[in-house]
Amino acid sequence: MKNNMLKACPLLITLFVFCQDLLAQSRPTWIWYPGDFEIWLSNNMQNRRTERNTFYPVFWKYDSHYPLIDFHKDFDLTTAEAVKIYTEGAYNVKIDGRAIEGVPQQITVPAGHHRINIKVFNQANVPAVYVEGKTIVSDSSWLVTFEDKEWIDETGKASDVSATKWLNAGSWNFHHSQTLPSACKLPVRPQYAVSTNKSNSGTLVDFGKETFGFIRLHGVQGTGNVTLYYGESKEEALHAKSAETYDVFSSRQSSKTDSLLPSSKAFRYVNIVTSGDVKVDSISMLYEYAGLKERGQFRCSDEEVNRIYDISKYTFELNTREFFIDGIKRDRWVWSGDAYQSYLMNYYLYFDNATVSRTILALRGKDPVTSHINTIMDYTFYWFLSIYDYYLYTGDQSFIKQFYPRMQTMMEYCLGRRNKEGLMQGLSGDWVFIDWADGLSKKGAVSFEQLLLCRSLETMGLCADLVGDKSDAAKYNQYAATLKKQLFELYWNQQQQALVHSRVDGQQTANVTRYANMFAIFYDYFNAAQKNAVKQSVLLNDSIQKITTPYMRFYELEALCAMGEQDYVLKEMKDYWGGMLKLGATSFWEVYNPAETGVQHYAMYGRAFGRSLCHAWGASPLYLLGKYYLGVKPTSAGYNTYTVQPALGGLQWMEGKVPTPNGDIVLYCSTKEMKITTAAGTGLLRFRSKIKPVCKTGTLVNKGEDWYEMAMRAATSYVVNYQAPKPETHAKTR
Repeated sequence: MKNNMLKACPLLITLFVFCQDLLAQSRPTWIWYPGDFEIWLSNNMQNRRTERNTFYPVFWKYDSHYPLIDFHKDFDLTTAEAVKIYTEGAYNVKIDGRAIEGVPQQITVPAGHHRINIKVFNQANVPAVYVEGKTIVSDSSWLVTFEDKEWIDETGKASDVSATKWLNAGSWNFHHSQTLPSACKLPVRPQYAVSTNKSNSGTLVDFGKETFGFIRLHGVQGTGNVTLYYGESKEEALHAKSAETYDVFSSRQSSKTDSLLPSSKAFRYVNIVTSGDVKVDSISMLYEYAGLKERGQFRCSDEEVNRIYDISKYTFELNTREFFIDGIKRDRWVWSGDAYQSYLMNYYLYFDNATVSRTILALRGKDPVTSHINTIMDYTFYWFLSIYDYYLYTGDQSFIKQFYPRMQTMMEYCLGRRNKEGLMQGLSGDWVFIDWADGLSKKGAVSFEQLLLCRSLETMGLCADLVGDKSDAAKYNQYAATLKKQLFELYWNQQQQALVHSRVDGQQTANVTRYANMFAIFYDYFNAAQKNAVKQSVLLNDSIQKITTPYMRFYELEALCAMGEQDYVLKEMKDYWGGMLKLGATSFWEVYNPAETGVQHYAMYGRAFGRSLCHAWGASPLYLLGKYYLGVKPTSAGYNTYTVQPALGGLQWMEGKVPTPNGDIVLYCSTKEMKITTAAGTGLLRFRSKIKPVCKTGTLVNKGEDWYEMAMRAATSYVVNYQAPKPETHAKTR
């Protein structure tokens, strides 16, 4: 009944969301200095990485939380109110500037206007506060600072504190006084093996698919060691000297005992090798997961594409943890380039803002800036771009207002590392990554880095406008305009009809790669003629170095989709991701090269099993199918306006859901009919039809060349009868 009412009246959607917000605000939650819990949690999570049972820390600077935080909020009470106080750390409490003696666990706030201050110290964990009263509760409306800039003069008078920088408190999902932020753990559930095979060299256990969690040993008895070699492949688990991860459990049990190993691992196979007279009856596991709700959906007439979508979902689930991580076996770190793609996939599957913002904050850390994010130049630029997308999809302007100063100092660091031409060029300590590609030159000023910087500067201009800094907005927009002009003056090669890869010693190199060219397409930096030229000279040209990582296939296929090549992209998707499925993949890989065979698929970094067989960037069909086949994308912040431009790409039918901040957009599309149910906001349906289409509940406008448009109201269902054009075929340039 409630859902029907919401569909019937768009105003009720807004009212319903408003009431939910009010309920959320009246519920107490643990709060902290914004960004500090995220940094603390990421430090703990990323330091769980091991290789060959050896601690393996990150390569970059770690920041830490502020150990002393002042929390305050003003309240107007009609009657006196009893308030309970819980903290993580030593604390004191003030009402209207007067300290309450001792360590009060409950205070009474008199009627009238009052300010409550709670100052908390905690060196080991993040200082946090939980306040619970009838109307006085801790939430993100509380203000916090790590330095109150207060002093007392010789008369006892307190100083002016107007110079203090106050921010809104950070919070997540710790809504009970006993659910401490410092005890944060992901949920687990039991999983069991599908087969067990014993041999003279050990017992090989197969869990049936890639998974992640804690091994539980059942019926351990005897004295000796139990060594568990983990493998994403059977070959890795059986190769004791080369398996990337293993555990050793020492037993001195006279009777049978169950034991849970303390560290989580990624695996499909586990090879159990015992020494002494120790025996193990069996093993199971506790699967560890984030537990986010899937809101996005996709199904179509092609079962192989459905399988690709399902495995993409599972791959993404495995790599969605406290943060979006790169891969579950090897790194288990937060890498900005990997995370950027995860954010985009998230908007089409979970639409979980908290994991996005948490990951963005963990990556940024604190001032002073001493290196690029993850030490990688392009990963710094992806960090800026992630904020642009976060605002576009969610409409969360408060996040930008709160953290804009961290954007400023990060950008000033970047601008300070340009060469004499005003271009980004790798300096000492800079890792210019771009992609894993054999022989890819990083020398000189690479066009790809300039393009990412240009887009980052445009993001800075947008965010400066949102925070009301007109001077910064003008400055960054001018920087972006100048760099965009340079990009084409210095890198466009008329003969090759493409942007060249780099400039070395002030001169263009002859090398053309796909990277800058494909990004310039979906950033809409090229004019129509340049787009078509680049499509033929680069994207459909096999003489240009091919991409073998799902990471950059993501962008290559996006560029083609942005030019209406969904028919071609669907075939590429089936060939590339389908190729992994044909090799038995149960999750998608870090790198897939169809030219490799056998155990070559597992090798990387000079190690026999160094490659990740479950990598977040392998799940990109989630994004491509949602944005470019279902065709749903926001055109203004928070889906206030959006377009729906379905493209079957050779499919007979498809259906799915795309989540938005306020409801899901539901779509069914065949070659003859479309059914759409909108969410909040104003939509625009765009499509091609070989006949004059019909819709009884909307007004169709002919835009020429078989294109039609129809404005769509919020919370409304539409049925459109039409005839889809036949799929077009495009020959590749050789």
